[in-house]
Amino acid sequence: MIRKFLFNCLLVLTGIIVLLGGIFSLYAHNTDEVDADPALVLTNKGAVRGVIRNGVREFKGIPYARPPVGDLRWAMPQPAEAWSGVLDVSQYKSICPQVERYGIPESSENEDCLYINVTAPYKEASDLSRKRPVIVWLHGGAFVGGSSTLYPLDYMSKSGDVVMVSMNYRIGVFGFMAHPSLEADHNGGYGLEDQRAALRWVKANIAAFGGDPDNVTIAGESAGGAGVCMHILAPDETSGLFHKAIIESAGCATPLPSVEDANKIGLQVAQQVGCTDEATALSCLRNKPVKDLLNGAVKVSGSNILTYMPIIGTKTNPLPGAEAFPAGKFVKVPVMYGGTRDELRLYVAYAMQAGQSITADNYAELLKQTYGDKTDAIVKQYPASNYSSVASALGTVWSDFRPDVGINHCIYLESAKLMRKFVPVYQFVFADRTAPPVTTNPGFEMGAVHSSELIYQFPHYDNTRMLAGPNLSPTSQKLSEQMVAYFTSFARTGKPSAQDAPVWGIFDREDRVMNFEPGKLGYFNSGVSHHCEFWKTQYPSILTQ
Repeated sequence: MIRKFLFNCLLVLTGIIVLLGGIFSLYAHNTDEVDADPALVLTNKGAVRGVIRNGVREFKGIPYARPPVGDLRWAMPQPAEAWSGVLDVSQYKSICPQVERYGIPESSENEDCLYINVTAPYKEASDLSRKRPVIVWLHGGAFVGGSSTLYPLDYMSKSGDVVMVSMNYRIGVFGFMAHPSLEADHNGGYGLEDQRAALRWVKANIAAFGGDPDNVTIAGESAGGAGVCMHILAPDETSGLFHKAIIESAGCATPLPSVEDANKIGLQVAQQVGCTDEATALSCLRNKPVKDLLNGAVKVSGSNILTYMPIIGTKTNPLPGAEAFPAGKFVKVPVMYGGTRDELRLYVAYAMQAGQSITADNYAELLKQTYGDKTDAIVKQYPASNYSSVASALGTVWSDFRPDVGINHCIYLESAKLMRKFVPVYQFVFADRTAPPVTTNPGFEMGAVHSSELIYQFPHYDNTRMLAGPNLSPTSQKLSEQMVAYFTSFARTGKPSAQDAPVWGIFDREDRVMNFEPGKLGYFNSGVSHHCEFWKTQYPSILTQ
């Protein structure tokens, strides 16, 4: 009996040795291949092959999570499954479900969209052994649109010698809709949870692409910038996943919807698609075609551009910024923060393109729709006669402060003032009013509108939308180079710097805000320029600093 037992143990041990030998042999084989082919990388789920071009290695469409379909629709993202062989990642994968909006042509009904992209500098084999800073870019799109495919990563990667990462995440009805039947901890926050799953993928895999997992900067614009805010505000969920943050055109201290209010929107969507039975609502919603849900969401939102957005009061988003920042309940990392000089003139343009008339006769009435009984004081502070047109006056008011939209300068300053008590903050405004237009000009001076800085960071950004093409004037091109130098040096060291450019110090008063304007690069007083003292008198419960 003892001899038989020992013999069986020997067989088992031999099998284990053979199995381990096969695994080690396979790993060695893949490692040899990686060493021989810089376009081949071994991730923790399998090997991927990208392309080498123009001084970078590009890897597009690596799965970072399982497709969120069936029972994974409105559920926490699950790690991607492993694959055998070598996965071709030379092309972008599908964007997440969305409808066309504001004349922007992107649309999709494909839920299999949770993919990540990596671009790393490459000139010679020695580049593979270096560990570069990492910038993870979160795309914008008002939480209902956009995709990573719009942002070519090569310019910032090469210019700043950094590894650039972007990803798609669930948006709109699939990523930011709340409903009473969804898991309470993450209700309405699956788009943000996708971003966090991507950050965990970066932590586990970016070293294989030449990135430093201990030097990761998260960055984003508009809804992507709001995503950065939400990750900063969830320390129990995100601490250790990033080490610096860049926020463009998003207010971290903006009031956000409660779970109760957001659930009402979800119930309306459910009613639109015929899922009103409380007991079966989730199952019903998960079985509805993507197109039906997209159409139902559009009917509920109507003309409200921010119907689907992060909500407060869950594990995903525990506290609003106005409460968390003063208490120090956030991820304490260096922050670069700002927006564009004429942010919401873009949305005035959208309104006019949709047929809205904006004249001296209805100026006050249009303001009243947003500001109510404060309108008379606002008209006195911002007389339309002071501006080149009534439309530009309205856009300036909105850009300086709107209580219902986090895209405004006084809320940027408010957020920065709250954070700077705990972390270094570097504040800026993008003010190049000669920037290429981002939409058809409806007939007024739009200036440096929302998203107009993106082409300075991502040349060839969304060529279908940038009507003037990717070419900047010589002075704007110089500004682009300075901006990228500031941004990537911040990612490297936590302090922005650029050759032959002004020293950029910590934001400690309102006249130490960096003005990104050709020929005028340097500090200016953002609080005075955007009349924030006036707005504090109108909204003291929001603007407290």
